Amino acid sequence: MELIVIALGGNAISKRNESLTIENQYRNIHATTKLIAKLAGKYRLVIVHGNGPQVGLLALQNAAYQAVPAYPLDILVAQTQGMLGYMIGQSLQQQETVKQVVTLLTQVEVASDDPAFSNPTKFIGPVYDPKDQQHLQSQYGWTFKADGKAIRRVVPSPKPQKILEIDTIKKLLADDNIVICNGGGGIPVIKQKTGYTGVEAVIDKDHSAAQLAIQLKADHLMILTDADAVYENWGTQAQTALRHVNTERLKPLAIDDGAIGPKVKSVIEFVNNTGNKAYIGNLTDIESLLAGIKGTIVTK
Repeated sequence: MELIVIALGGNAISKRNESLTIENQYRNIHATTKLIAKLAGKYRLVIVHGNGPQVGLLALQNAAYQAVPAYPLDILVAQTQGMLGYMIGQSLQQQETVKQVVTLLTQVEVASDDPAFSNPTKFIGPVYDPKDQQHLQSQYGWTFKADGKAIRRVVPSPKPQKILEIDTIKKLLADDNIVICNGGGGIPVIKQKTGYTGVEAVIDKDHSAAQLAIQLKADHLMILTDADAVYENWGTQAQTALRHVNTERLKPLAIDDGAIGPKVKSVIEFVNNTGNKAYIGNLTDIESLLAGIKGTIVTK
């Protein structure tokens, strides 16, 4: 059976500007798992989910209770892996076509000298009004950047180097499990003389999913988002959806823009390393993506 690595965007769990209540997140997750369940039994599945809004909320909750020092980001990523993995797994197991689901706490090695540590770019948490930036920086000491007309907190997003639990993931797949792993891009860790230690960062889940798909030699990488395809000249009268393209055609869009750029970089990396197909498109089009009818289909 062919193997698909699915990277779920934030809209699969929480909509932009929507309150992060458990009820809202479960509603979005149930809609998501109903679509993924259509592939169960036809493909082996690995699911990677984002955690930007959730890890940002945990950071805010930590900062609000000042009697205890705020927990570092690697701990918060581990917390969101457990929370969202549990919610997605529970919802999947309620689908008739799904048999076994395992959520795996996953560590991902990053380099201590990664330039991302001196140039934070990864959005986490809610959006804020730009007029509140000075107050927020004074209150929390965080870094903010523009996200459309709003601002959001940004944190370092180092490149994933190695997935520590890769052998366990392979064994779980061999036992016919749907595997939820690398949640939030994986818990960022740095190699020490003995073992590993966590680091203050959040890894991009699309880069992490691509690295995972390469190491698993997956047949397909699907990056599911709220856009129906990758567009050239986005936001202009000349915008054009890219449908069937090769990696060379996509290269000009592989930029660090905090939006579609990291997704484009990720599919290029996967396709060039494996020679297999990658897809970027809307979550609701998951079957049409595989059929090559909708979305952006990327080949070498």
